[in-house]
Amino acid sequence: MARRCPQSKFIGVGYLINWRWFICERGYANIMESRGDTVYGLVYELSQSDEMSLDGFEEVPNSYVKKYLTVTFLGDKEVATSKDIEMLVYIDVQRVCYGPPKTEYIRVMNMAIEDAAKEGIPKEYIEKDLRSFIPKQWANTHSTLYR
Repeated sequence: MARRCPQSKFIGVGYLINWRWFICERGYANIMESRGDTVYGLVYELSQSDEMSLDGFEEVPNSYVKKYLTVTFLGDKEVATSKDIEMLVYIDVQRVCYGPPKTEYIRVMNMAIEDAAKEGIPKEYIEKDLRSFIPKQWANTHSTLYR
């Protein structure tokens, strides 16, 4: 995240109820509504310029669209909280079928997974949901790129 959005500030962990994380047929991460599932993620505060930069990286509106969804914000490891907040989420509404991750994306996702684990994303979620799409190869790499 630091490379894509240099002014961003990590503020904690959040989750979406009744959504599922997956790799879509384009080979990249996506989420879709799915009763009974939960998606965890790292929450960042973005400046307007960082949001515009992220829009470019996420190829808005051609690949992803921006939606504001109610996220349960848990805070960080130091200050636990639990409150529902509307947050910006990027979703690919056109590609909703599962697919394999692009080869180059596996390394990127392993770095993100490593950061997520350090910040308190539940291990069970990582193993059940993320690892069902992202193999552990290239795991334990230097992960400050996305912080």
